[in-house]
Amino acid sequence: MTRKVLLVGDGAVGSTFANDLLQHTKVDELIITDVVKKRPVGDSMDLEDITPFAGDCDIHPGEYSDAKDADVVVITAGVPRKPGETRLDLVNKNVSILKSIIQPVVKSGFDGVFVVSANPVDILTTLTQKLSGFPKQKVIGTGTSLDSARLQVELAKKMNVSLSEVNSMVLGEHGDTSFENFDESTISGKSLKDCNGIDDDELARIESDIRQKGGQIIENKGATFYGIAMMLAQIVGAILDNRSIVLPLSAPINGEYGIKHDLYLGTPTAINGSGISHVIEANLSDAEMKKMVNSADKMQEVLADINLD
Repeated sequence: MTRKVLLVGDGAVGSTFANDLLQHTKVDELIITDVVKKRPVGDSMDLEDITPFAGDCDIHPGEYSDAKDADVVVITAGVPRKPGETRLDLVNKNVSILKSIIQPVVKSGFDGVFVVSANPVDILTTLTQKLSGFPKQKVIGTGTSLDSARLQVELAKKMNVSLSEVNSMVLGEHGDTSFENFDESTISGKSLKDCNGIDDDELARIESDIRQKGGQIIENKGATFYGIAMMLAQIVGAILDNRSIVLPLSAPINGEYGIKHDLYLGTPTAINGSGISHVIEANLSDAEMKKMVNSADKMQEVLADINLD
């Protein structure tokens, strides 16, 4: 069977993802579409140059109708965050863009897995499922996977250990109401809070640094894309290879954490070739459970104001 991916959005995130995917996963056909029609033409030609090293792949520009027999549709299209903006500031701009994408993709006969990376990702992943009518396990958002990677890097630096020795995640919204699960985090198998050289003040500083890192990158170079592109490549690679992995992603909440809202939120999620195989409810302290519920409440407030008609 042909392993086929349609990429919607050929900006910095999309083009970097395409490069990462081709270098790490076998792909037979990669179609790229963007509102700026010249970009997919140039990127297709540019990406062809790595195929002698990465393996054969039919790379070409295309349209939403090409999704009809794709395994995965990756959505990175959207207005990027500007300096000083929050991810939620992008809601109204990117909801209209999302509607213009989902409807023709579904009309094409697409029956694969949607992977959403545009911001605000939890909101747009929730809306992708509602607009498409797809089963919830076939719609995935990148969620807090990037935040978690940033946290692991920061903790490894602070504790002077290898990244592989850090077990810690960011959960909830990919945004201002996210939180680090410090109460359950471990370093080299030892509780983080029992480690020498780190206290509540230091954890608060790390949390602040993680939250501000994206904005600092945007201020200095205009956009963030390396980390999220690699995360997308990991997700899509797992789907194409039917390989089970667990990441903190935007996943459908169905009573986990006592949350009653019908939405997607960052939580540990197992994925494979069929999309989401199961949502994992992290074991949280009472204080962090309240943070998770608060994050869901804030997302629901935003969702309640969106008109999809």
